[in-house]
Amino acid sequence: MNGTVCVMWQADLTMAKPNASDILGHVTLVTGPEEFLNERMVATALHAVRHTHPEAELSETAADQLSMATLSDLAAPSLFSSVRVVVVRSIQDLPDDAHAGLVEYATAPDADVALVLVHNGGQKGKGLLDKLRKHTSTVTEVKSTAMKAHECPRFVSAEVRRHGGRIAEDAAELLVQSVGSDLRALAGAAQQLASDFAGEPLTVVLVKRYFGGRAEVKSFVVADAAIYGRTAVALEELRWALDTGTAAVLVTSAFAGGLRGLARFKSAPQGLREADLAREAGVPPWKLRILREQARGWDDQGLARAITAVARADAEVKGAASDAAYSLERMVLTVTGARTGR
Repeated sequence: MNGTVCVMWQADLTMAKPNASDILGHVTLVTGPEEFLNERMVATALHAVRHTHPEAELSETAADQLSMATLSDLAAPSLFSSVRVVVVRSIQDLPDDAHAGLVEYATAPDADVALVLVHNGGQKGKGLLDKLRKHTSTVTEVKSTAMKAHECPRFVSAEVRRHGGRIAEDAAELLVQSVGSDLRALAGAAQQLASDFAGEPLTVVLVKRYFGGRAEVKSFVVADAAIYGRTAVALEELRWALDTGTAAVLVTSAFAGGLRGLARFKSAPQGLREADLAREAGVPPWKLRILREQARGWDDQGLARAITAVARADAEVKGAASDAAYSLERMVLTVTGARTGR
């Protein structure tokens, strides 16, 4: 792990676990906008050191409070241990007069100190990062990148694998629809499922048992039924969703997302590979099968009518009409009626 390396925290990738020798006597730069993943890297560094040196002590500080004198104090041996892990957060806020000292320290870090610097990935403090990155023998960088919505199911799958489980692709997608795209919440849900159903493959049925009552999931069920042209099912699911408290705006949002994905799928260039086609449509690869099935009943004119109906209903439920339920039922009927494959 020596040298400046950039590990992109993608949904299907995990960073090779470092050893204490990779962390001690080095500076670890943790950069990027994904706070949860940055925190995980800090925890990984601490775990690596304490795996070999259980007595290692942890010191943390914010960069705007840091000077070379305070860094020396934080890194100094204690009565209990000479090995230290020092975490400095938000180094984009490091005072200018401390830059030179920190860069100088990075040229020859203390062999018993693991210095972890956390940066939020913005432009502020970029000059300091660039200077630190030049010291490739003593500075290691781990980057997090903002995760796109279609990458979240792969993140869920990776999280389940971390806990010794496995999850079906459609179940991972449903979990994202249920919990949302917050990585901390997704990681917690994945851990809960993997723990409660240890040794079992995680399926849509299991995810629904735990999370299927979420309003977002109900909205997607209504939208999928309508896009497939199943009028009776869509109306029944809509009434049940509204009776159980699902907000009308979640329903129109689910319809807009489903139709947008279908439109992007139909307009994608011919001959694309599966991964490229999924990226073009903005969906996970497993959902291409569903889009292919749905696309058989739609032409461009029908899609345009359906999208217009959803936009109208969305405006109405946000205040332009007094009866949201009526607006949503009319939207369902218009969408299912716009399919040519009925």
